[in-house]
Amino acid sequence: MAASAAASAAEPDLAAIRDQVTRQHDVSIKRLQDWIALPSIAAENLNSRQGAEYMARLAREAGFQKVEILDTDGKPGVFATLDAGAAKTVGLYFMYDVKQYDPAEWTSPPLEARLVDKPGLGKVMVGRGAVNQKGPESALLAALHAIRDAHEKVPVNLVLVAEGEEEIGSPHIAQLVHRPEVAAALRDTVGVFMPAASQDAEGAVQVSLGAKGVVELELVASGEKWGRGPAKDVHSSLKAMVDSPAWRLVKALNTLVSEDGNTVTIDGYPKAPAISAGDKAMVAVAAARRNEERVKAQLGVKHWIDDLAWQQANERLVSQPTVNIEGLVGGYTGPGGKTVLPHRAVAKIDMRLVPGMKKDDAVAALKSHLAKRGYGDIEVNVSGGYDPTQTAADAPLVQAQMATLKRLGLDPFFWPRNAGSYPGFVFTDKPLSLASGHFGLGHGGGAHAPDEFLVIEPSNPKVQGYDGAVMSFVEYLYELGK
Repeated sequence: MAASAAASAAEPDLAAIRDQVTRQHDVSIKRLQDWIALPSIAAENLNSRQGAEYMARLAREAGFQKVEILDTDGKPGVFATLDAGAAKTVGLYFMYDVKQYDPAEWTSPPLEARLVDKPGLGKVMVGRGAVNQKGPESALLAALHAIRDAHEKVPVNLVLVAEGEEEIGSPHIAQLVHRPEVAAALRDTVGVFMPAASQDAEGAVQVSLGAKGVVELELVASGEKWGRGPAKDVHSSLKAMVDSPAWRLVKALNTLVSEDGNTVTIDGYPKAPAISAGDKAMVAVAAARRNEERVKAQLGVKHWIDDLAWQQANERLVSQPTVNIEGLVGGYTGPGGKTVLPHRAVAKIDMRLVPGMKKDDAVAALKSHLAKRGYGDIEVNVSGGYDPTQTAADAPLVQAQMATLKRLGLDPFFWPRNAGSYPGFVFTDKPLSLASGHFGLGHGGGAHAPDEFLVIEPSNPKVQGYDGAVMSFVEYLYELGK
């Protein structure tokens, strides 16, 4: 009888769960639309407390028995546990915050999460957070609803950590994860994953083994700090006799990179290790599986750096650190001209880091470089960031992804690391030293940009829609429970 019970527990009625996913489709879509309607934007101090409260509510409704809102020195986080009485425990990392948006740039209102037809893709939901990251996260929650309503048992215990500052570089994530009760709960997990829509537009899916680190900061040049130039905006005719902080910032920026802007030239900057043979092999497989021209069309680019071939461009993507100018702000930026000499100019910068590099070392090198080059008056205001993260391909968390995807008839391939960043370091580094990654089927695009979208009903049968994404999480949770 015991053996029979064990066999029954190991063989869930996936058909019954799938039936619940279908039945609950409209409710699940409405849940996502309602979540998108409440934007929590850390950079604008908008709705952070409300966002945490909403995240807590969603967790409770999905079956988490213990749900707490935890304060930090920044925005609050959410810590939740679901005790399924299972032998294994899995960690979940969520973010409830989203990027800023300008409605004038969108063809569909960013908070209405409308369902629209997108040529070549099918019916999609357009809204801020649709793919980054509320859409995939809501699909994971919908999976828990469906399992429960099919009268099946959740196959693993869950530990959820959700933050509201990911889009500003997660400056207080360690305050959440390293709290004694949170760290104790995570220590018992097989690893932590973040829900994602991991398929490309043609249905291919990669299993990523890490992510670059990031530093977000502002470089500020001002007449006040410099001791030269004006202390307030003055008439531009005075440039003949008054120094310009804006030009000073431009000249300082020029010292950070090579002439073409593509190689970091900061004195004493942490060295990136050469790309490994293993990473090169992964990139070769991925490059052969991806459609270069389609990627170029999606990005709106015609050439890669140095006109590199597709495979070499991807090798550079995963192996090279970057210094990027997100925005330049100074003086008058409205309609027409306004002849002023600005007293202050700001460069918004992000620096991406690869394994072997540390955030604090990168910031220290930048400050030292500016001082050495005579630009010590330029302020370096770091707003957030963290180290790179890496997980071994043979980690059970990762192997369960590969097994799930192959069982679903897919042919996944490994990818060394995401060029974008997430704060997985807080899980993979000491003291926790856990595996961490992303998982989930489905496709979306436009993260951080206008018309962000998630595919709900795909026109390509190789791409999973919303219900297919939900079922991918069901399958993955059961695989993790084995």
